[in-house]
Amino acid sequence: MTTPTRVLVLNSGSSSVKYQLLDMRDDRRLAQGLVERIGEETSRIVHTPLQGGEKREKNGPIADHAAALKAVAEELAADGLGMDSPELAAIGHRVVHGGLRFTEPTVIDEEVLAEIERLVPVAPLHNPANLVGIRTAMAMRPDLPQVAVFDTAFHTTMPESAARYAIDVETADAHRIRRYGFHGTSHAFVSRETAKLLGKEPEEVNVIVLHLGNGASASAVRGGRCVDTSMGLTPLEGLVMGTRSGDIDPAVTFHLKRVAGMSADEIDVLLNKRSGLVGLCGDNDMREIRRRIDEGDERAALAFDIYVHRLKKYIGAYYAVLGRVDAVAFTAGVGENAAPVREAAMAGLEELGLAVDADLNSVRSDEARIISPVYARVAVAVVPTDEELEIARQSYALVLEGAGSNE
Repeated sequence: MTTPTRVLVLNSGSSSVKYQLLDMRDDRRLAQGLVERIGEETSRIVHTPLQGGEKREKNGPIADHAAALKAVAEELAADGLGMDSPELAAIGHRVVHGGLRFTEPTVIDEEVLAEIERLVPVAPLHNPANLVGIRTAMAMRPDLPQVAVFDTAFHTTMPESAARYAIDVETADAHRIRRYGFHGTSHAFVSRETAKLLGKEPEEVNVIVLHLGNGASASAVRGGRCVDTSMGLTPLEGLVMGTRSGDIDPAVTFHLKRVAGMSADEIDVLLNKRSGLVGLCGDNDMREIRRRIDEGDERAALAFDIYVHRLKKYIGAYYAVLGRVDAVAFTAGVGENAAPVREAAMAGLEELGLAVDADLNSVRSDEARIISPVYARVAVAVVPTDEELEIARQSYALVLEGAGSNE
């Protein structure tokens, strides 16, 4: 019997499902798509077969995640890639928060589901949606291994000195308060791809990874293991982001409550949805911010400068944490596409061996590439992230390992 080689990757949000189907023989994408506005009259599914065929879009109400996955199954079946195919080896699920228990990809059972549920208080926006997607997929294919790949897993190698907050230990432990980090699948993928770009093994290199999208995070990776990262208990800590403040004096929250009379929920919305770039200048699209800067907009220029200032602080801090840095890797939407951000972040860091070549930096490409001059002591790279491929690889490896152990 032929070994199944396909993995379906599902990323379930509160009102959306992103998906990709991959063939793990050669990491080839067979199809991808998005179901959005689940539960609304204006729901839609956009499906793209990647081995020939036209992109398809359907609009109309999709009541819940069960209906969304049924719609996904129908689109895949229309391309001869149905979820009932014997070629499907596993379904890999992105799960945002795995706490300290889940340090590796994990085959999902009732005990795993219960632990993901227990972590809802520290990931109230993400884990519930992830659970709905998992349970729906399990109902559709109860015979198939379902694998959870956790955003936090890559960061569980952080030493306690980096992971703990300096608050009362008993209180922290009682309420699971510590730094977990996020975007772990991206940091894992990019750090390994950066090592490959340098012609070395991950164990041989120290990398600072800068995942810069609407959400943004930095990590210090020593020999393939994360030793520090910028996000903390939640994805709010760290860099300035599209709508999140990043690092802020905790007393600001007390001040807003006492002086402005804001509730905890109002402060939560302020810091997560009305701060960062959008709070500073009204835009969270870096392309639009750069356009406004070119037109002389001072608010946009200040927002950009604050964004870069925070970025430089983390680059310097992680340089100190690592002691030796072989590469700085930019990734995600802003990191991969915004040359002015990369240029500004490296400006003035020449004494640390960091620089970008203006011509190399200006090139647009989907390929991993080095953009530092040949004389630079530290490589500066642009490495496109691929979280779905990382989830598929981890899921497939786990399923193969399990199959091997049963032989």
